[in-house]
Amino acid sequence: MSNLGLLTVWIISRYKSKKKNVDMPNLETRYMGLELKNPIIIASSGLTNSIEKIKGLENAGAGAVVLKSIFEEQINSEVNHLINRGPQNQYPEAEDYIWNYTRNNSITRHLNLLSEAKKETEIPIIASINCMSASEWTIFAKDFENAGADALELNLFFVPTNRNKTSEEIEQLYLKIVSEVKKNVKIPVSVKIGSYYTNLVAMADKLVANGADALVLFNRFYEPDINLDKLEMSSSDVFSSSADIRRSMRWIGLISSQLPKVEIAAGTGIHDGEAVIKQLLVGAQVTQVCSSVYINGSQVIAGMITDLQTFMRKWNFKKIEDFRGRLSYKNIPDPMLYERAQFMRYFSEK
Repeated sequence: MSNLGLLTVWIISRYKSKKKNVDMPNLETRYMGLELKNPIIIASSGLTNSIEKIKGLENAGAGAVVLKSIFEEQINSEVNHLINRGPQNQYPEAEDYIWNYTRNNSITRHLNLLSEAKKETEIPIIASINCMSASEWTIFAKDFENAGADALELNLFFVPTNRNKTSEEIEQLYLKIVSEVKKNVKIPVSVKIGSYYTNLVAMADKLVANGADALVLFNRFYEPDINLDKLEMSSSDVFSSSADIRRSMRWIGLISSQLPKVEIAAGTGIHDGEAVIKQLLVGAQVTQVCSSVYINGSQVIAGMITDLQTFMRKWNFKKIEDFRGRLSYKNIPDPMLYERAQFMRYFSEK
C-alpha cells in the first residue's frame, strides 16, 4: 500500500475513534465536591481494608472507595476485654495505658492505610468512622483529614435498649456528633443512617442543618437469627438482596425532592446496573456497592458501567444530569406512588 493509502487509513481510523468517544455517554459526576469518573462507589467494608484491594477496585472501574470503618464500639470492647483480664487491683494508670495504646494502635493502622491509598491511587478516598458518642472520637476526624482523606463518612447508629430514653434524645446525640465533627474538619462530611425514624425527611433536614454535606441511605445493620439445631442465637445473612433497594428508592425520591441541595448516596441492594440506574432516576447523586462485589467479584463493576452506558444511549442521554431525579417525588405525575404505604388496591384486585 502506498504512503497515501496508509495515510488515508490512519485518518479514517482516527475519525472513527474520535466519533466513538464523542458518542460515548459521560458518566462523570460530582459528590460532595469530589470529581468521580462514574457514580459507583465501593462501600465501607472488608473490600476496602487493604491497599491491594483498593487498587484492584480502582482498576475494575470504581469511581471512589469508602475505607473500612474504624469502630468506636469495637475498640471500646477490646479495651474492656484487656482491662478485665488484668488483676482486680489494677492501677488506674495501667487502665489509661491500655486504653491509649489500643485506641492509638487501631487509629494508626487506619491512618497508614489512608495515606498509602492516597499515594497509590487516583480515585477519591473517603474515610469512615462508626461512632456512638460525641466524645473525643469526633476529634479523630481531624486525623483522617490530615492524612489526606478527600471526605469523611460518619456511620451513626446504636440499638436503643433503654426504654426511658426518648427518640428525641437519641436524635440529638446523632446531631451533636455531626456538629462536633464539622467543627474539627474542613473536608466534606456525609452521614450514613438507617431508616428507623418516625419522620425520616425531618431527620434528614436536621442532619443537613447541623452540617452534613451528604446523606448515605441506608446503612445495613447486623441482624440476629436463631439456629434451631443448636437452639442458640446466631447471625443472619450479612449480604443484601436486590430487593433491598425498594426501601431506599422511596426515601431517596422523597428527600431529594424536598431537600434539593443535599446530595444522596444510595446504598444497600445495588447488585447490578439496573439498580444503579433506578437510584439515579429517583435522585441519588451516587451509589454505594458492597454485597454484589463480595458475591460476584470486582468484575461486576464493569457490568454496571456497561449497563449504565447502554441505558443512556437508548434514551439519548449524554450525561447523568440529563436523567438524574427524572422519576423523583416531585417530577412524576402521580406522587401518591411514593406516599402509598398499604396494599389495599393490589389485594382488592386479586
